[in-house]
Amino acid sequence: MPPLRAPTTRTDRARGRARIPTWLAPYLIALVPSCLVMLLATSRILARAGEPALPLDDSFIHLQYARNLAGGRFFEYVAGEGYTSGATSFLWPLLLAPFFAAGLDGLALVPVTWIFGTLLHAATAYETWRLGRPLVGDTAAIAAGAMCSVFGAFAWFAASGMETMMLAWILLRGARVAAETLEWPARAATLAVSSRAEPRERQSPRAPTVELALLGRAPTVELALLGLAAPLVRPEGALVSVIAAATLVLFARRSGRPIGAALALAPCLGPFAVPLSHLAFTGHAASATAMVKHLAFDPYLDRAAVIAASLANAKLLVMSLLDGGPWTAVFVPARAVVAIALGIVALPLCAVRRRAWFRAALVLALALGTLGPATYATMLWNRVRYIWPFAPAWFLLIAAACSELGARVRGGGTTKGRRFLGILEPALAWGAVTLFGAKLDWATRDLATSARAISRQQVALARWARHELPEDALVGVNDTGAIAYLSGRKTFDVVGLTTEGEAAYWAAGAGPRFEHYERVAREPAGRPLPTHFVVYEQWMAMPAVLGAFLHEATVLDQSILGGRTMGAFVADHSLFDSGARPLTRHEGEPTGELDVADLESERAHGYRLGDARAHYTVAAIAVTPSGDEVADGGRRWRAEDRFRLDVTLPVTLVMRTHSEEPLAIYADGVLVGTARAANSGATWAESELTLPQGAREVAVRPTGAGRFTSFHYWWYATNEGASSDR
Repeated sequence: MPPLRAPTTRTDRARGRARIPTWLAPYLIALVPSCLVMLLATSRILARAGEPALPLDDSFIHLQYARNLAGGRFFEYVAGEGYTSGATSFLWPLLLAPFFAAGLDGLALVPVTWIFGTLLHAATAYETWRLGRPLVGDTAAIAAGAMCSVFGAFAWFAASGMETMMLAWILLRGARVAAETLEWPARAATLAVSSRAEPRERQSPRAPTVELALLGRAPTVELALLGLAAPLVRPEGALVSVIAAATLVLFARRSGRPIGAALALAPCLGPFAVPLSHLAFTGHAASATAMVKHLAFDPYLDRAAVIAASLANAKLLVMSLLDGGPWTAVFVPARAVVAIALGIVALPLCAVRRRAWFRAALVLALALGTLGPATYATMLWNRVRYIWPFAPAWFLLIAAACSELGARVRGGGTTKGRRFLGILEPALAWGAVTLFGAKLDWATRDLATSARAISRQQVALARWARHELPEDALVGVNDTGAIAYLSGRKTFDVVGLTTEGEAAYWAAGAGPRFEHYERVAREPAGRPLPTHFVVYEQWMAMPAVLGAFLHEATVLDQSILGGRTMGAFVADHSLFDSGARPLTRHEGEPTGELDVADLESERAHGYRLGDARAHYTVAAIAVTPSGDEVADGGRRWRAEDRFRLDVTLPVTLVMRTHSEEPLAIYADGVLVGTARAANSGATWAESELTLPQGAREVAVRPTGAGRFTSFHYWWYATNEGASSDR
């Protein structure tokens, strides 16, 4: 017979149903403004674009990876072509993949990204409040969370289909859990002492145990997992790994409790997980994105130049981007950097007043993380998306300034005066919320306009390609997202983000890319080259490979696209190797050649780059006297060409260059002759002269203070039996 139970009333049952976990209630409160903001943002997208749309082509890259993950292809971008290192996030596509497995596809996935964006938008505001509350107090912490809720950049990126809000959330979550881990020993000790201090007659034997149970265990396991997972969201998440590893070490020392090896190693492994995956599948640890966008991988910059460019970016960040300058005015109020600077001053004062040193240090660490993107070639891509995940730290700094100013003002005067001045802190804090919220209308309108632009250009061209291009077409693209995702055609990413092995040539410039394509075309068993291109002509900068025009999509009302017009072309390989030999006749084959801008040829001959830059390279077309077209890659704005020759007998050096003044040629430092200037309007001129026997190094310089363009050097034996290059 079952045990008797006390009857429950209707009121009891209603209370049971209405009970909300304590931790969940604040999140649900944060979810309300997030839903309202996202309703505004997505309704404007639908009204402007006429369909679910995303404001960045990069968003479709994540969807393409997610679709292939659902099909069992581990980070393949083009099905059947193997792993690529172009995914900037591992966890975001993994989060979306189950929806493809469930049968969704195409633009039906866009609302799914909006739902996740809304949840992460609310979670970021919630974590900002929880991290800041013990540091800046209730009023200022709530205001900091509200700044997240109304921040235009967060509304923009929550609806963008990108991983931006996921990174913002995990940065805040990692910092908050780290703070609670470090605070746990002191809280546990305080509970134990207060329990022993209770009068014996009022003290329950189990009181300390019960209170400590309510406190729970230190969240060390969660912290270790966050440190492991954060770099899988984006590389910048490695900041959480560093915080987690340092926190676990400090926790072990402060609490006297050893942590397990797994806990200690997990956050340390996080930053290496993706590079090791790249290394295992591609043979290199760096991602294709890093090779294209990070200053450290720029082939033309040495360490000093990388540092100088990073400092210039940092100055731009502080003086313009954080100050509501031209690139961020749509999101950030003017002079916001002043409030952030005041917050940096106020932060240690708040830490002292509330004994929250750990939280202050963590907020400062997140704020300094904003400087990380200064190491990129530019921070201005895609609505300055790389800096926004760190914005909650800025809001907490502003909240600290408001809290400290309010506390200082309340500290003096009469009781009535202090009561009256108590309104200063909420007035300042909610004034900041209002200033950021005032940008929300502009930001969401820009979001809708950008989404419409992507829909009218990249998405439209993808649909055209699906219907008009042959099924076996290989489409060369420089915006690889929507066309790969929606066209059903294989793509060749000329930028190299999603086509393995192409990133280095894109970073080197148009000339090296043209020379690289020539090399690929010579290898019958090598990688196939595009049969068609869908590109911005000015980005491609290689008219020699663009054949018959097929179609275009022009969008004038936009500010997010790489160009107003993107065109579709048949690929033209007819000019490959057309410039492989001098236009003047020479008997026999050359004993050696330096093909300028061909990276492999340059390396083989020790070609010195000097002050070369990617935008100084060119893929030029010349017309011969007979009317034939000849194409060759070269380098512009050269002060000197210097390269190894290493021949034992005299040779005739043939040079293809363009210069407004004669060029002086030196062999092993000795002047051996000059070459004539190119005719006005000519693409290049070809000159030749004899080099002395045993010449090892050649240098070519203008005779004046000008610059020149170099394309090709050949050397031919002047008599029988000349040796070839050593």
